[in-house]
Amino acid sequence: MRTDPAPRWARNAGWYAVLTALSLVVLFPIWMTIVRALSNPITWSFERGQPPYPVDIEWDVFTRAFDEARFGRQLALSALVTVIIVVGQLVTSVLAAYAFAFVEFPLKRLMFAVTMATLMLPIEVTLVANSRTIRELGWTNSVEGLTVPFLATALGIFLVRQGFLGIHRDLRDAAALDGYGHLRFLWRVAIPVTRPVIAAFTVLSFLAAWNSYLWPRAITDDSDWNTIQIGLRAVANSTADQLNVGVAAALLAALPVLLVLIFFQRHIVRGLTAGAVKG
Repeated sequence: MRTDPAPRWARNAGWYAVLTALSLVVLFPIWMTIVRALSNPITWSFERGQPPYPVDIEWDVFTRAFDEARFGRQLALSALVTVIIVVGQLVTSVLAAYAFAFVEFPLKRLMFAVTMATLMLPIEVTLVANSRTIRELGWTNSVEGLTVPFLATALGIFLVRQGFLGIHRDLRDAAALDGYGHLRFLWRVAIPVTRPVIAAFTVLSFLAAWNSYLWPRAITDDSDWNTIQIGLRAVANSTADQLNVGVAAALLAALPVLLVLIFFQRHIVRGLTAGAVKG
């Protein structure tokens, strides 16, 4: 005797239950971080045994973190540095990627190989030489020192070039028949078609610039030029009764990252899955 399959609502309810459980697993660490930030650290850790709910709540902890860590200036400086780096990397990556994808010039393959080879050099390898150059230029404790070495990146050139190579030749031929030059084709065709890839790279660039610690630490020696990550390091060295201030500061620093991920979520998914289905 043939059994009827489960009704559609039952299958949907099962999937919703599974997804809800997975969501709770993912969100639980975030909830515990908020609990730890709001709770008095002595009471929560030693007297109550770290329960999954706030105890002896300190509602002013975020204000204290903002004031004690001088987060106002650090957030503004990090935002300025991040915007400059992201814009610079977008401009240089798009232009270089277009040249490597569509323009013919001598030693093109060799130059692209050399550019990609820089991906194998971590920042620790070039840190001493680059920081010495910055100091010789007099760019210590300056926006130029924090941004100029990162205005171009091989990763961005590679990702955007791969997106440009996916443009169908019919589009290029049609643009040529309409009299499009390189700049017009780039602005009117190439960039709109590869927008998901460019958006995904924008997020990667933002995360790398915002979370940078080693380079700002190497070329700044004035607390007025501390970025948000250096400020977090200083707050993390608080006494036991001030540990929640460091956690609150970390949440404040993570808020811009969360907003960017939410805003670019659709583009990130499209950019990472571009080319996965060939139709």
